[in-house]
Amino acid sequence: MDRQAQFRAREALIFQVAEQLLLENGEAGMTLDALAAELDLAKGTLYKHFQSKDELYMLLIIRNERMLLEMIKDTDKAFPEHLAFFMLHHLHHPERTVLFHQIEERLSTTGVGIQHLFSELYQVRKQRLRLIIRMTERYLESIESKMPVRDYLASIWSLTHGAAAILNSSFYQRYLGSRDTLRVAYIDQALALPKQTHAVAQFA
Repeated sequence: MDRQAQFRAREALIFQVAEQLLLENGEAGMTLDALAAELDLAKGTLYKHFQSKDELYMLLIIRNERMLLEMIKDTDKAFPEHLAFFMLHHLHHPERTVLFHQIEERLSTTGVGIQHLFSELYQVRKQRLRLIIRMTERYLESIESKMPVRDYLASIWSLTHGAAAILNSSFYQRYLGSRDTLRVAYIDQALALPKQTHAVAQFA
């Protein structure tokens, strides 16, 4: 394995372990000292891959977004499959969804020297959104729904992130039944939304 391949392999492992530590311990418990110890690396080696903990957080968020982008490029899957994957990606790991959102919001106002990473993040999201809009337009046409694409996508996003917040809530844990049943119910609800629009509009 050449040096570049070794560098990329080490970086992938760093990101994997960093995300694991972050999800297990939260921001306060995810220190670079702990990360270096877990990886059995010198702390200075970490700085060859990122310049600060804030930069590491942004790289983790971008990594997550790139994975979602690659999945949406799978043209063999129908819209319901893509929707289910997107929702389950968030609902199987609600702590990641909630924490990444909180970190991104904080860094958008307090982060220093990471604006180029926000630009990269937004560019990845724009690419994904363009693909999603085209796919959603075709799906709504196929089921003859009059629901606007923007409204449908906003509804899916709201439903998914609201569900992640509930699944991640320490208070609501005692009131939840089967998590698997609940996840399926959320997906079914999202798929049913464009078919219910006409009936709901009559009461608006």
